[in-house]
Amino acid sequence: MNAMRKWPIGATAVLALILTACSTNTGPTDKADHTDTGKGAAADHDAHATPIRHVHGLGIDPADQRLYVASHDGLFTTGKGGTAVRVGDSEDDFMGFTVVGAKTFLASGHPAPDATAGQANHGLIESTDAGKTWKPRSLGGEADFHALELAQGAIYGYDSTSALLRVSKDGATWDDRARIQALDIAVSPGDPDTVLATTADGLAKSTDGGTTFAAGRQPAMAFVSWATPDALYGLDDWGGLHRSNDEGTTWHKTGTVPGGQAQALTAVTDRRVLAAGQDGVYESTDGGKSFTKRLAVASGDAH
Repeated sequence: MNAMRKWPIGATAVLALILTACSTNTGPTDKADHTDTGKGAAADHDAHATPIRHVHGLGIDPADQRLYVASHDGLFTTGKGGTAVRVGDSEDDFMGFTVVGAKTFLASGHPAPDATAGQANHGLIESTDAGKTWKPRSLGGEADFHALELAQGAIYGYDSTSALLRVSKDGATWDDRARIQALDIAVSPGDPDTVLATTADGLAKSTDGGTTFAAGRQPAMAFVSWATPDALYGLDDWGGLHRSNDEGTTWHKTGTVPGGQAQALTAVTDRRVLAAGQDGVYESTDGGKSFTKRLAVASGDAH
């Protein structure tokens, strides 16, 4: 499936499931979203409410604290009553996704399945109106970034088409660094030379900006997200949320994200964490001790 991330042959069966399985459960949102009022990005689109299938990325817009969910069927946010509402008219398959500023997002992915024109891979695309419209930045038709990070003004992207970590200071020209089979990356907010990649062998660490990586070491994480220099979060394949205060050398489990198989993770602050499982998008404001369901994720096969 071109929309899913692939591990090399010999990867563990549990981790491989992340790449091939989509949500198999449905369920209503547990409670309305109390931070979103129905105004702004979603207000004009409630008629377009639709179920979210496989989640690829999560973010909070600092402009209004609205939740955004990048998925197999487009970008979604919360509408009235906590329903999932598509942002804009795009049904593209959004893969790598990150919020880099007020109403400013970076993403990658593929055109919608019924698209009749355009390139197979979007490369790097950018929105400056909270996801309503997108414009190409670079590598269109070439790169399919499955993970994107902004650190110290530089964009770090993991390109699944070439298994390369690529870095750009301007979003236009790119420096190709290590070739590594990875699912996710995280860059230290305190030291952009420190990069982690989740691999089938465990966490692989780079101390030279991703030019080289040490061999992966346990514990194995599916997704990682670095909120502050001493607050690195990792999500294992079945929803266990872990925290490291020493750049991934040691970990302690803080809780379990409901919903089964892990799909995405974003640490907004050292205490606020977003995570997606098979049946929903969840938020914790106490470092993973407890979770509130923000949006439901429906069953569906993400091809």
